[in-house]
Amino acid sequence: MRTGLSALLLLGTWATASALPASAAESPADSAAAPASPGLLSAMQRDLGLTRSQTETRLAAEKTATAVERKAKRAAGSSYGGSWFDAGSGKLTVAVTPGANTEAIRATGATVRLVKHSAQQLDAAKTRIDRLSAPTGVSSWYVDPKANKVVVKVVSARQHDNDVQSFLARARQTGPVTVKQTAEAPQTFAAGTVGGDPYYTGNVRCSIGFSVQGGFVTAGHCGGAGAAVYGWDRSYIGNFQGSSFPGNDYAWVNVGSGWWTVPVVLGWGTIPDRLVRGSAEVPVGTSICRSGSTTHWRCGTVLAKNETVNYSQGAVHQMTKTSVCAEGGDSGGSFISGDQAQGVTSGGWGNCSSGGETWYQPVNEILNRYGLRLHTS
Repeated sequence: MRTGLSALLLLGTWATASALPASAAESPADSAAAPASPGLLSAMQRDLGLTRSQTETRLAAEKTATAVERKAKRAAGSSYGGSWFDAGSGKLTVAVTPGANTEAIRATGATVRLVKHSAQQLDAAKTRIDRLSAPTGVSSWYVDPKANKVVVKVVSARQHDNDVQSFLARARQTGPVTVKQTAEAPQTFAAGTVGGDPYYTGNVRCSIGFSVQGGFVTAGHCGGAGAAVYGWDRSYIGNFQGSSFPGNDYAWVNVGSGWWTVPVVLGWGTIPDRLVRGSAEVPVGTSICRSGSTTHWRCGTVLAKNETVNYSQGAVHQMTKTSVCAEGGDSGGSFISGDQAQGVTSGGWGNCSSGGETWYQPVNEILNRYGLRLHTS
């Protein structure tokens, strides 16, 4: 069942964020007084196995690491080899090649690790792999800054297939590559029509991502350009104004016909609904949460960036991988860290009973592609 709050959110009862009642979203005063709402802290404790004190400490450290990453990357210059947040130490580690100004990088607050390959070299190797045609037994590939290699994931049951072995042989010729196994092949998280969820197109149910000026962003596999979109109550919202899948997995929908947009991500009763205040990208290793119409509010950590995911429909590039679970109908939903929008749910493997991994398309890429402006409070 959709909550009354969910219905009002899209039906335009609230034309601006300032009209939101206290129960609908956190106020700026509340956000300043605590690192996160009690509901968010509880969700992170549940999904990450942390105590309340550990959760608060981690959130504070992640906020610092996000700011440090931008400064350290500038200080490293062409020697930059990637970075990641270490939950154990609460520090950001920056990989650099020999010759980097390590003192300047440490001055930003980052820990430094010397590596052989720069991020530019690793990204170039991954780009060469992107040009290859991958069989379905290959799940995904991405740059792992901690390993200082490009990781290619293969489905365990298909690892000895001739076409998989042939792909791996060609991939190894592109640069420093390592192979890892995964239990399942990735799939998108759209679903057949069921009642009481955010939006429908045809017989597909998906989830709203983030409000933008004039509409909202979501996953591209949920509908093609021009397709009509209907809300939780089956009333007409608008149409897909742009959509890309595969290759990318993003889209945007215009909002009209009495519907409005607000800078809010639904907490589904687990937490107060989140106000969206920006889209600053967080580092690998930080905690992140997802809102979707099927499994509602779930949390995990960022595992990798710029990963190419090989769905049965074709490869999708520049995805971010997380340990957050998802299920059918969650596609297009919001990935958010604190009050910063991160991306829209694309797909993954597993479920929220046994666990799994999920990918999202970074929101800043979508905004840039379509010239959209995020609706923020």
